[in-house]
Amino acid sequence: MSNDNLIPQPKTKFIRVKCSGCGNEQTIFNAASSDVKCNACNQLLAKSKASRVELKAKVVKEME
Repeated sequence: MSNDNLIPQPKTKFIRVKCSGCGNEQTIFNAASSDVKCNACNQLLAKSKASRVELKAKVVKEME
């Protein structure tokens, strides 16, 4: 019997996004409770919604 079925997988994760304005890459949480802006140029990367963020930037990588 495998233990994989007994351990629940998280529904949230960290994602690496690339700012369309300046090309800066940064890691954000996909369930952030507030809007996320680029650390370099202050452009909006993700808008906070009820349970997830609405991405405004390109996803480069999803972390596990």
